[in-house]
Amino acid sequence: MELKFKLCTLSNLHQLRLISEQTFVTAFEKDNDPIDFKKYIEQAFASVKIKNELLNPESEFYFAYKNDEVVGYFKLNVGEAQSELKHEYSIELERIYVLERFQGMGYGEQFLQHIKYIAKNSSKDILWLGVWQKNKRAIRFYERHGFYKFDTHPYFIGSDKQTDWLMRFNLSTL
Repeated sequence: MELKFKLCTLSNLHQLRLISEQTFVTAFEKDNDPIDFKKYIEQAFASVKIKNELLNPESEFYFAYKNDEVVGYFKLNVGEAQSELKHEYSIELERIYVLERFQGMGYGEQFLQHIKYIAKNSSKDILWLGVWQKNKRAIRFYERHGFYKFDTHPYFIGSDKQTDWLMRFNLSTL
């Protein structure tokens, strides 16, 4: 089934915060120290933080819908909102999450197709993201869709320093 994508607004704050926290916990809680993880969740998914991200003109959140039900969401950053490159010709895919009950149905691929479409139509040359080096399933997914590793950067879950692979997709290949 074809998904529909809708740009989030402040009216989506509560739902976005809940889905953001829920999907992150489902994906990573089991692989992290409980104290560090709890501290990270409290900071990263605080309502005021999500609200500020929604208000940032260089960031956009999108919900994906199957009929009227949210399947997941993604976040894109340009300019200074990007965590690394910050080039005028690049766009960062900071978050991409499908709710657990919808995983394995091919929705991740539809997300990525739509994200590439947005990036290409924003006159960007590079779509890039950070992915935890231990998340082999996600790395394989991105590689299957044309992304390749170009660097690494640290990512902190509480005081736990982890390593993200930075992966990029050249939009000129579309």
